[in-house]
Amino acid sequence: MEKIKVSTSMDANINKVWDHWTKPKHITHWNFASDDWYCPKAENDLKENGKFSWRMEAKDGSMGFNFEGTYEKVIDKKLITYRMEDGRKVEIAFNQNNNKVTISETFDAEGTNSDEQQREGWQAILENFKMYVESE
Repeated sequence: MEKIKVSTSMDANINKVWDHWTKPKHITHWNFASDDWYCPKAENDLKENGKFSWRMEAKDGSMGFNFEGTYEKVIDKKLITYRMEDGRKVEIAFNQNNNKVTISETFDAEGTNSDEQQREGWQAILENFKMYVESE
């Protein structure tokens, strides 16, 4: 299975980045790929074998879906791995270097959309996250 990697760096400390990445009250502010979508609900049980469910919907009501999975490994402020409902695996690494944090996500391609479309969508969500963290 093809793996795709996206990453971004932001001016913030690791505590703020981790908090904003993992807390549902923050996830709903950044977890969408474009301005015509939003995340009205997020549930997150951040522990090994814990589950998450993030609702993503088009603002015009035309479509929506739950992005769900189960955590496999959680190393505080360092690493999160999870398996999506369809079996694909995701690894998220958090690295602090001075006053910057870099988040790198590596995920299994899904085989329906092109790798480039998937990369662009996941990268857009990361950039939303960066903007949210840096504006808080």
